[in-house]
Amino acid sequence: MVEISSGELIVDHLVAAAFATNCWILGSRASGEAIVVDPGIGEPFLDEAVRERSADLGLHPVAAIVTHGHLDHLFSVAPLCSSVRMPAYIHSEDRELLAHPERALSASAQAMIPHGMTFTEPDEVYELTDGMELQLAGLSLRFAHTPGHTPGSVIVTVADQFLISGDLLFAGSIGRTDLPRGSLSDMERSLREKILPLPDELKVLPGHGRTTTIGAERSSNPFLRAAMEGRLG
Repeated sequence: MVEISSGELIVDHLVAAAFATNCWILGSRASGEAIVVDPGIGEPFLDEAVRERSADLGLHPVAAIVTHGHLDHLFSVAPLCSSVRMPAYIHSEDRELLAHPERALSASAQAMIPHGMTFTEPDEVYELTDGMELQLAGLSLRFAHTPGHTPGSVIVTVADQFLISGDLLFAGSIGRTDLPRGSLSDMERSLREKILPLPDELKVLPGHGRTTTIGAERSSNPFLRAAMEGRLG
């Protein structure tokens, strides 16, 4: 799927082989650059596919953004950053998971990691904070800290047109909070304080599943409605 908004913004994505995680590629025709969001688990890595898709779009990746520290969203970030020599961005609360993703996994999920496999964070890492605004790849990015799924989960508003929601908000659902470091009360607060005030027309690019809009979720998502009424946590 390729979505091109009015103007120069390019939005595309790959679906990772494991857990069907959406890896978003967003860029500007004017700059010829792109950000890559949540490069997950390919076969085994996703870095080559990301580089090829970016090239097909006429874009060169210049930064990787990790919306949270779960393995299915960060598995390929180190090899991708190494192969194209770019930094990674992650919230400070989840930074340790770049090198130790097992700390946010259930015991059964930890057992899925191949024996002896280790992780390292990219050579260059920047920590995100709530309200941070950045200009990357010719795009205006605004970050909000949205704990609940993990302590360091973030969402990203791109050019006031798209919301990268990670595993906070999906079409018709929300992220789970029963994994290590998850918090239902934090999830409710993040939905109420950071999602509900957003404009209806904002297009949502989730960590899994199909795209949606804030307006569609406000009117039909039962979990978002429960958060609105204080019944979720």
